[in-house]
This record gives sequence, structure tokens and C-alpha cells, in this order.
Amino acid sequence: MSDLSSPVKIEGVCESGFEAVREAFAREFEVGNELGAAVCITLEGQAVVDLWGGFKDEARTEPWERDTLANVYSTTKGITAIAAHRLVDEGLLDLDAPVADYWPEFAAAGKERLPVRYLLSHEAGLAAIRKPLSPAALFDWTTMCTALAEQEPWWEPGTAHGYHAITFGWLVGELVRRIRGQKIGDVVRQEIAGPLGVEFEIGFGPELDDRVAPLIQGPIHAPAEDGPSMDLLAEILGNPEGLMAKAFANPPVIGQQNDRAWRAAEIPAANGHTNAHSLARIYAALANGGSIDGVELLSNQAVERARAEVANGKDQVLPLDTRLGLGFFLPVPNEPVGPNDRAFGHGGAGGSYSMADPENRLSFGYVMNLMHQGAWLVDPRPRRLIDAAYSCFSSCFAQEIR
Repeated sequence: MSDLSSPVKIEGVCESGFEAVREAFAREFEVGNELGAAVCITLEGQAVVDLWGGFKDEARTEPWERDTLANVYSTTKGITAIAAHRLVDEGLLDLDAPVADYWPEFAAAGKERLPVRYLLSHEAGLAAIRKPLSPAALFDWTTMCTALAEQEPWWEPGTAHGYHAITFGWLVGELVRRIRGQKIGDVVRQEIAGPLGVEFEIGFGPELDDRVAPLIQGPIHAPAEDGPSMDLLAEILGNPEGLMAKAFANPPVIGQQNDRAWRAAEIPAANGHTNAHSLARIYAALANGGSIDGVELLSNQAVERARAEVANGKDQVLPLDTRLGLGFFLPVPNEPVGPNDRAFGHGGAGGSYSMADPENRLSFGYVMNLMHQGAWLVDPRPRRLIDAAYSCFSSCFAQEIR
């Protein structure tokens, strides 16, 4: 077992001028905010920071490696959204067409005209399923898609938005499956991760388990004075029939993240497994007009469509204001993620985060295994790393101007 008082060794590369990111990353370990983590930042498609450190396991016996895989929870949604936007680029999916054109069973319960775009913008009113589902339903694609096709919206679609925390993956993923004729995990592997030479797994076998860093519950941060609470367990217990409880506990999601059944299933809103350099490279394509190194992930028009604001304000599920594009979160005023409010990305429960900033051609990927929970959309740890990156970015350009 490692000596808990020993400084954590930071591995990897950090280009000259970006030392502040390394210092910020090391500081998170020094103050006890991390067990194991990795961060990667690209500028104009090239990695300027690719760092990792700490341990995969709570006993601190297995060092974190560059290719260590971490469950990134809702950071998965951004990758699922890319798969859908690729279909739009190909003319196979019309954002304004009814979902039922591609998924006829979806027309039930008054949803016959609900447009595809509402699935991506969290405006569909299908953030949860009312009828009780067994715990095993979480791992059964057909059961979940059938329940969503039967579900009546919780609000009139298009009149409000609310975070479809888990249902987003089946809603969007089933559209991809119906059109592609393939499971979402295979689509992501073959069309997104594979061509870019990176890893992003939505459902995998035990052959990768040795590389996965189990997620460990860390601190639950108290809300700021007069601020909202984000203690999900307390919210669920306090109102078990409420929308938030149904969204996260029907079927139950919390506490299953290290099970083999969770890793094997395809839950494309929540169980993606990847590493920081893979996230940064995928988002580097989005930060550079949709393409990188000759691989076109999306058209530039698709990138602009994905990050255009479509919803802003009170969220019907989370006790926060949210600002959304089509499948991605946009920065909110009280929670900036760097200086560009047109940057876009997605975070995941516990802390993971990925982002693209097309104006500055910068991308960011961060993964970890020590989960923090608080009243935020983006964990403060990656936000501090992003702030450090932009301070370096500005300094480098200031030196060039001089």
C-alpha cells in the first residue's frame, strides 16, 4: 500500500507554457481532492497537456495509467449525441420529423408528433418512467425502450426542459439503432472512437475489467448559503414519487457503477468508459470544425447546430438553471467553464468532463475515480484545470504578440 503522505507522482507530458495546468492538477492531489485522475487538453488538434496520476484502487496499490478506463457517467451523453448528429449529416435523421417516423411504437400516449430535436434538447418531457420497474430493467434495452414508448410526457413537450438523466440514452440510442441497425456501443466504437484511434466503450466484456478504475464515493459538498441541495439520495427519499426520484431510482441507478452487469449493459446516458486523452481527441474534432487529422466526425454545420442554444432557465428535474444545445450543455453565468460562453460539452456525476471551444480550437477531457457531489453542473476540479489552461493559453498568445 502506498504511503498516504507521499506526494503523488504526476506522469505524462505538458508543453512549455502550460505548466500552470500541471501545477493545478498536482494541487488537487495534494489537498486530497483526488485518488486517481487524468486530464488532457488539445490546442488546434494537438495535445499540449496529457497528464495522469494517483491510483486506480482505494487501497492505493494500482497506479493510474494513461489508458486506465473510468466510468464517466453523463459525459457519455455527448458521445451519444455525436452519433445522432452524424445521422443528421447523412440525411438519415430529420430533427424536425416526428420520432414516430423512425420508431412507430413511440407514437403512444399523445407523442405521435413529438419531434426528434426534443429528445436531444431535454424538452421531450420523458425524463422518467412512472410505472414501477424492477432493478433488472436498467440492463434490458427492450424493456426500457418499450416503457419510454408507452410513457406519457411529464410536461407538454417543447414548453419546458428538464434533464433526462438516464432516459436520454435510450431515447437517442434507440433512434440510432433503428436507423443504423446496430447497437449504440458498436456505432460509437466503429464510427467515433475507432477512426480517431481512441477508446470509448458503451457496454463491454470482462476482458477490459482489469483496466477499469472503480468509482469511489467521495465528499458530498454542502450547498452554498441559500443555494440548492444536490444530495440525490436525500431528494429521492424525501419525495419518492417525484420526478427526480423517478428519474434516478426507477429503475435504481445509484450504487451499481462497479458491477459487471453495469459494465456489460448499454446505458448510453451513463455507462460510457473512457480516458482523458480519448475524450480530448473526440472533442478536438468538434473544436476544429468537426474534423481532425483527416477524420470527419461531424460537418461544421453540425457542430454549430449542436452548440446553438435551444433551452435556458429553470430545469424541471435538477434544482438548477440549465442551458442546453442539442445534446450538449452550455456554460451558465454563475458557473463559467472558461471565458467562452459558446463552448460546449458534457459533464458526468462524480466529476468527469469534456468540452470543445471552436473559437479557440481548444478541447478538454478529464476523468477521475473519486466522486464528488455538489450543487453544480461541472465539478470544480475540471473547472480549475480549465481556468489554468486558459490562463496559459492567453499568456502564450500574449508572448507571440510581443
